[in-house]
Amino acid sequence: MGERLGWSADADTDPPVLTLPDNTGTTNSVGEHHLSDGAAESFTDNGDQCEENDTDTVTGMSRRHSVLVVLILFYINLLNYMDRFTVAGVLPEIQTYFNKNDSETGLLQTVFICSYMVLAPVFGYLGDRYNRKIIMCCGITFWCLVTLASSFITEQHFWLLLLTRGLVGVGEASYSTIASTIIADLFVADLRSRMLSVFYFAIPVGSGLGYIVGSKVKDATGDWHWSLRVTPALGVLAVGMLIFFVKEPPRGAMEHGANRQLVNTSWFIDVKALIHNPSFILSSLGFTAVAFVTGALALWAPTYLIRSQVVQGTAKPCIKQPCVSNDSLIFGVITCITGFLGVGSGVEISKWYRKRNPRSDPLVCAAGLLISAPFLYLALVCVVSSITATYVFIFIGETFLSLNWALVADIVLYVVIPTRRATASALQIVLSHLLGDAGSPYIIGVISDQIRAVRPDSFLSEFRSLEYSLMICSFVSVIGGAFFLATAVFIENDRKKAELQIKGALTINDDDVGVHVPPNGTTAQLPVSSDFIC
Repeated sequence: MGERLGWSADADTDPPVLTLPDNTGTTNSVGEHHLSDGAAESFTDNGDQCEENDTDTVTGMSRRHSVLVVLILFYINLLNYMDRFTVAGVLPEIQTYFNKNDSETGLLQTVFICSYMVLAPVFGYLGDRYNRKIIMCCGITFWCLVTLASSFITEQHFWLLLLTRGLVGVGEASYSTIASTIIADLFVADLRSRMLSVFYFAIPVGSGLGYIVGSKVKDATGDWHWSLRVTPALGVLAVGMLIFFVKEPPRGAMEHGANRQLVNTSWFIDVKALIHNPSFILSSLGFTAVAFVTGALALWAPTYLIRSQVVQGTAKPCIKQPCVSNDSLIFGVITCITGFLGVGSGVEISKWYRKRNPRSDPLVCAAGLLISAPFLYLALVCVVSSITATYVFIFIGETFLSLNWALVADIVLYVVIPTRRATASALQIVLSHLLGDAGSPYIIGVISDQIRAVRPDSFLSEFRSLEYSLMICSFVSVIGGAFFLATAVFIENDRKKAELQIKGALTINDDDVGVHVPPNGTTAQLPVSSDFIC
């Protein structure tokens, strides 16, 4: 790839001085390398790089075709989250049908998330090395078949419903760990952020549609089983679009150019590099708090709203099927709207604020979580006095909670090199779900059952026990905000290091390198033990 950068030092010189080619920059006596204006600009301006590269040549697809790929991935992600939350939309009916308590019902979401996060590293490894389109087609086909099979389970076999929900997680892991990396290989800079925001609109919108489809199909058919048969039918269309319209783009070509290929390292080196990436770890912990809160609310919020109205006497308890309630529908509509507003606003606010502060992404994420916490708390405590006020507070809280969806994904994509992005997404899935929504629905259910056990059995007791357990969500939101504030401390340093590795100024094996990024962004401090390639 060219001449190697070396270093020289006299016996009395400490530290040694890096020696770089004249057209790259200059060195100083303290071992810092000052990039020339041209070199610094080439390392930092991904947007210009994107404009200079011919999209057709680099990716093999026109800009219009690339946008079509994003829309197809959005559609599949929409189905992904519709399927997850269709169960939440008919949870009271499932609970009555199988005669299960809160903790047992909460296991439905927990087993799904557990299998999803366990298989995510496997598909992350495969996604960094093999054809992503084929992996996604196989995974979505498997997911459709298992979801359809789960809709035929009878009331004596609750364990079988748990098993099929776990297998659904296998199929979804094959898609979620890979899809965002394809978008990253098609776009860079602000355009990538916008395309990611389109992709992640599917999370809240799909979640909301899951509630709506689940409740409405159940009402139309009088049987909750039919709610689980909608997404498999739509999934067949998704597989067809993947086969005929989606191409596999070269990994990282839009960032390092079509004439240079990045080389994969071993999985253990990839994981070691990610563990030593503070921005990746801290932002993943922040996202874990988001997963905990959204997982708990997604499963239990409609049930909580129904119980509150039973206590107020404005609704009848769900003792036998079919159970009639509009709360799942209303909560689904709120989730769709707040997700659309939150995801889009998060990207645009961060883009605007980035002109003043390059650490805008983690700071906007932190603000979203910290502001959402009091509104989620108010939504719980006001439900008895005013259901309208509760819906307003839920709307505001979920809007701020949704600010971070696209931003967290973008952070991972620009602090991690292309050949490690699927692995990074997989590890983030494992961490965020293991400590987040894999356990939060079950934890909320267990705490609710424990509180109710020491109270007289009544509808008021059912309501209050769930209310007190859901209050945990506000405290977790504050903790998540703190993690994103910590991410802001390291984000610029880690972004610069990834850019240097992508452009060949720093080899991808040198993951112990500390890159110092001063305010003007033109100096990099690198250890002489590193192996540089010019």
